[in-house]
Amino acid sequence: MTAHPTGTGDADTTPDPAETPEGASATGEAATGAEATHVNVRRDPRVPLTTAAGLGAVAIVVALITGGSAPVVTAVAGVVTGLLAAASLIMAASRVTPGHRRQPAAWRWMTAGSLTWLLGVGVRPVADGTPFVLTFADLLILAGSVLLAIGCGLSVKPPAYTRGVIRQAADAYLGAASVFAVAWVAVLGPAFRRTEDTGAFFAALALPVICLLATCAVTPAVAASRSGNRVVGLTGVGVLAAITVAELATALARLGGDHPPLVAGLLVPALLLVLAVTPWVEQDRPARPLTAALTAATPLVLVAVATLVATLHAIRGNRDAAALAIVAATVVLVLLGRLFVLLVETAGMRRLVDVGEQQLRRLAENTGDVVLVCDPEGVVQEAGPGLEATYGYRPEDLAFRPVFDYVHPEDLPAVQALISRMTDEDDGPEQEGGTRVSCRFRAADGTWRPTETVAARHVRDDDLVLVTIRDLSDQVALRNQVTHLTFHDGVTGLPNRAYFEERARDVLTRRGAAGTAVIFLDLDGFTAVNDSVGHASGDHLLGQAARRMRSAVRADDTLARWGGDEFAVLLEGGASGGMSGGASGSASGGADAQTAIDLAERLVRAVSNEPFRVADRDIAVTASVGVAFAEEGLPSGDLLRNADVAMSRAKELGGRRVEVFATHMHADVLRRLEIASDLQRALLEDQFAIEYQPVVDLATSRVTAVEALVRWWRGGTFVPPEQFLGPAEDTGIIVPLGEWILREACREVAAWRASSWDIGLALNLSARQIMAPRFVETVSEALSDSGLPASALTLEVIEEMLVEDAGEMIGRLSELRTLGVRLAIDDFGTGYASLAFLRQLPVDMIKIDPSFVSGLGRDDTLTLLTRTIVQLGNDLGLIVVAEGIERPEQLDLLRKMGCTRGQGYLVARPMTARGVDDLMPGTTLQNTA
Repeated sequence: MTAHPTGTGDADTTPDPAETPEGASATGEAATGAEATHVNVRRDPRVPLTTAAGLGAVAIVVALITGGSAPVVTAVAGVVTGLLAAASLIMAASRVTPGHRRQPAAWRWMTAGSLTWLLGVGVRPVADGTPFVLTFADLLILAGSVLLAIGCGLSVKPPAYTRGVIRQAADAYLGAASVFAVAWVAVLGPAFRRTEDTGAFFAALALPVICLLATCAVTPAVAASRSGNRVVGLTGVGVLAAITVAELATALARLGGDHPPLVAGLLVPALLLVLAVTPWVEQDRPARPLTAALTAATPLVLVAVATLVATLHAIRGNRDAAALAIVAATVVLVLLGRLFVLLVETAGMRRLVDVGEQQLRRLAENTGDVVLVCDPEGVVQEAGPGLEATYGYRPEDLAFRPVFDYVHPEDLPAVQALISRMTDEDDGPEQEGGTRVSCRFRAADGTWRPTETVAARHVRDDDLVLVTIRDLSDQVALRNQVTHLTFHDGVTGLPNRAYFEERARDVLTRRGAAGTAVIFLDLDGFTAVNDSVGHASGDHLLGQAARRMRSAVRADDTLARWGGDEFAVLLEGGASGGMSGGASGSASGGADAQTAIDLAERLVRAVSNEPFRVADRDIAVTASVGVAFAEEGLPSGDLLRNADVAMSRAKELGGRRVEVFATHMHADVLRRLEIASDLQRALLEDQFAIEYQPVVDLATSRVTAVEALVRWWRGGTFVPPEQFLGPAEDTGIIVPLGEWILREACREVAAWRASSWDIGLALNLSARQIMAPRFVETVSEALSDSGLPASALTLEVIEEMLVEDAGEMIGRLSELRTLGVRLAIDDFGTGYASLAFLRQLPVDMIKIDPSFVSGLGRDDTLTLLTRTIVQLGNDLGLIVVAEGIERPEQLDLLRKMGCTRGQGYLVARPMTARGVDDLMPGTTLQNTA
């Protein structure tokens, strides 16, 4: 028991892991201080066992002092120490942790052996009175010894590769025979010569000889074991050795008619006391490899010693040499048998080595590897048959030639160092540098193939090196293909977005910002191409566009597909030559800027000037291009963003144009984003209001209808419609906002009509509203809920909406027309398909765009166009409304032309619902006409 000093000076005993019951912690839940120490001491079994062992020793000493006979003292000591050992072992076995299953089993076997042995020793004083040479007490002692031997053998874990049973038995016999031969010369021979009864002599030696065999059988395994718990096994071996010595002394004493010496009798009890203590001491370290080697050589050393002793004994001419001759003959026979077994094992191992080497070569050849056997200078001694199939060489082509001649010069030092490490006696595969290198190997056609070379020492000859060469051409090609696909677009073959971003970041970091520009290009109307001819044909068009753009850029510029129908070009600063547009060779900022703009215009022409041939038809596509220039300290991400913003600006302005990024563009984008984020909240918080602009009969100045206009007051600040209607359309908020306007306006106009005022309502619709899934149902529900007649509602659309998605748009408007709702074309005259759609769609009204009305009386062409539109509408039986009337002369001309209705600031400004109340029947609008 080990005491550990604490802060108070008390001894704190820490339980051994083997003593800790399952589920309990190492320290338990004992109180602190002296009380905890006291509890631990009482629970620790090592204290009473050590005390009992001490008391047993004292009892033996007392028995000796009182003058007891040797057999009695031996019996008492054996019983006491045997009980102590058995109790200690059984308690230790019950406290071993579940992970150590071998220890409890071994210690229980040793407990049974100790109990059986002490029974035999206890009854021996009585049994010695019988006339038999071997008594039943001797049989009990023999059984106990065998049980102890089994426990010693089980106390240690066998090695992963155990020796054969025949070899173990041979070693046990050799050791026992050698010890017996030495003992014969020293002790047994003289006793044999004095004995007249030979049979009784050998019968008396049967018990110690069997104990000797048992001891020799387990000693090598226990001594050579690398288990950390072999101390109990070694102590058990000591007990077996002591029993052998004691029984030998007892046998010799019986043959002489005397009692055995007391010292021999007390040897076993002394070791049993040690055995009682050893399960509770700290386990020793495992045996070292040198100890195991010495243990394996011990039988041969004992044979040599026994041979020398027997030879000297025979030279002296003693008459008992015949017994030694018999023992020697059996030893020789056992040695011959062991040699034969060793030869068989060696032949088997050699065959396994041959088979393993053949399997290794076949495995290497079947996997496509080439196996070479080289000497320390790299000269090929042997080549595998896979050489010709992989690299085109016959094995004899490389025989006796340096393998270094076929290695790429840049990789040669690594291969030479690899082979040198394999042939260096001080280094091995585990040494620094490894056994594997990547190199290029020259094939018979002269190409350099990427390979992975592995070197190892030859199994049979350390002066040779086994070199395995694996061709990696397919893997490298696949890796290059994956890398290409990772950074290139599969449709156009151009670099992709990831490559372009990395390239832009590298250029700005390495070369700075001077002269670097980014161009973004978007194909106008490409979505319609996919919808009309399919995505496969759309991809074909993208490939044609990529080839046109590649022919327009310089070789050192980076053209990439950004995504979808967008492309990007990176112009690296400092090289303006070779670009059309008259740019000089100067690297000045102006020259570089002009070069980028010239390239952008060149790209627009390359895409837009000629139609693309797709699906047996010509498809015209234009391009919107944005240009952004790098500035000092501007991150690459911001530069790409600026080019994208400029491109979006060009697209908003109608496409087929080039826009250069300006700071206000980014501010406009941020403002639109901010407005878009506030629109949803504004709709929930009722920040919108409706104003109505009257539509009057130009002949009578009577109000015939009102046009509902939405107004937004954000935090008390008026937001112009042109600033938020676009973001509302882009984000889709225009749909719920339009539904709210429709319901509120229908309710208000229905209330006016209930006062016997024949007034209509006009609403302007966006494309997203009309294409909403339930728009027709929404209009019908608004009319039904408000009570407004369908004929009093006029829905206005612009001509551009009729051109885009014409089929589906006309279908939706026709559904509205079936409800009885009137339709009007707003901003008439600004489109390019008005007359065609007037024939397809039953329109009730056309509204002349304010751009025509503004030129009346000042621009003869606009005056003529306005007169033509009015005449066309009258001829078709349509109501013609002139928008934007602001001057009296405009009103006079419109009346003379026959325009029936109008609206504008001259007639009436937009007003709230309360202002419209003042226009009830009985009042007329005054103007300066």
